[in-house]
Amino acid sequence: MNGLTNYVSCGVLWLGLAVKAPDLVRHRHDPYLRAICAVLCLAGLCFFLGAPPTIGAVNRLSGVPNLAAPLTYAAITAYGAASQVLIVRWRGGPGVRRVARRWIVAYAGVILGIAVAFTLGDAPEERRTDLDTYYARTPFIAEMIVLYLVAHLTAATVTMVSALSWARQVTGWLRAGLLLLGVGTLCNAGFSAAKLVAVSARWSGQDWSALDTNVSPAAAGLGALLTSVGILVPLTGPRLAERHQARRAYARLAPLERELDGVLTRRALRLPRPRWSFPHALLMWRQTSVQNALGYLDGTWDPLLYAETHEAALRATADPARAEATAWAAVIAEAALRDGERGDGERSHLRSASARSGSSGPVGAQGAGGAAAAAVTGVFGATGSAAGTGAADAAGAVGAVRAVRAAGAFGADAPREAGPLPRLSGVPGAGPVDLVAVADALRGSALVADLRWRLRGADAANGVNGVNEVRPV
Repeated sequence: MNGLTNYVSCGVLWLGLAVKAPDLVRHRHDPYLRAICAVLCLAGLCFFLGAPPTIGAVNRLSGVPNLAAPLTYAAITAYGAASQVLIVRWRGGPGVRRVARRWIVAYAGVILGIAVAFTLGDAPEERRTDLDTYYARTPFIAEMIVLYLVAHLTAATVTMVSALSWARQVTGWLRAGLLLLGVGTLCNAGFSAAKLVAVSARWSGQDWSALDTNVSPAAAGLGALLTSVGILVPLTGPRLAERHQARRAYARLAPLERELDGVLTRRALRLPRPRWSFPHALLMWRQTSVQNALGYLDGTWDPLLYAETHEAALRATADPARAEATAWAAVIAEAALRDGERGDGERSHLRSASARSGSSGPVGAQGAGGAAAAAVTGVFGATGSAAGTGAADAAGAVGAVRAVRAAGAFGADAPREAGPLPRLSGVPGAGPVDLVAVADALRGSALVADLRWRLRGADAANGVNGVNEVRPV
């Protein structure tokens, strides 16, 4: 008798209404939004008015025994009409307004019939939970009960059939919402069917009031939950999916931002990180920072390194997209390391050049040749033959060639087979090269890890500790 099921169901439905209320305020003339909000509002009102405490309060305040009954029945009938209008608006097509208007007019007539029947009937004894079966034989009150139950069962059945048949024609979030809506309206149909069976049993002298007092409220509560979720899923599901994808892309771009951290810090290219922001804003901030660094490094890419890494990655993975991302990861890592040398070691390089006044370069031919020989020997062995096959050899070969070239053994005028590099996309999922895929390659590619290690090793052989500190040789 405390009406907990009714109030919980009402709360669930009105919570869904609160979710859609801001959209309705912004787009108050949208008939689709108005239909959704009408369904959620009226469904919640049905449960609120049907709760025993609310029934007692309405009867007591009005001074009319059982006045809450026609009010509840009118709300249930209006909810049935709103459900039909929602389905019509949802599907669209020609004659939407005409069909919606017919449903509204028909169920307005049902509501008028309920009011007339209650006025003509006599229900002096208040019944909060079993009025349908208690007054099933009372003239005019019985007609009122049958009228609202048949109208509700008709609306629920038509909505269920429409939703489930339409669900077979669509996919994604809309399909999930229609399936939930179809099952929810099936439960609502069970509410009306159980009451009609109990009323019919009363006409034949049987007492099946348990169907009215126990089964019907349970079916209505479950139907309310499924219906509200089914209505909201197609509306909120895509937004939640987009937020999840943005959050995931934000996390996956972290290795690329870390790789470019030195460039962003030295050149003051990173924007302030937004606080308490949504995933889309954080993703845009990280993309902007990465794009700023890539824009600064544009023009310093090494096409030969790209070609070498792409070829090695393609042999190892047989995946063109992955090979392209790995090649871009390699040239970005190399450009970021070299920018660190230029930015932080420029003055130290000048001092080292002055100290080595008799050498032919910053390191000297002997130092360069030694570094080159060490790099080649480390991968190919003393005889220069390949040490193995597969992905490991490809990684070592690329690292060795890059280390030799980094050490200066090829000279400043070494020939470059430099073709145009593919376009680098700044938006995940768009363009030939995906930044998220590049970030994944930076995190998990053995080729890129080997390149990074050998670049640092070649710098150490040239007298550079890491990539920023220079010491005399």
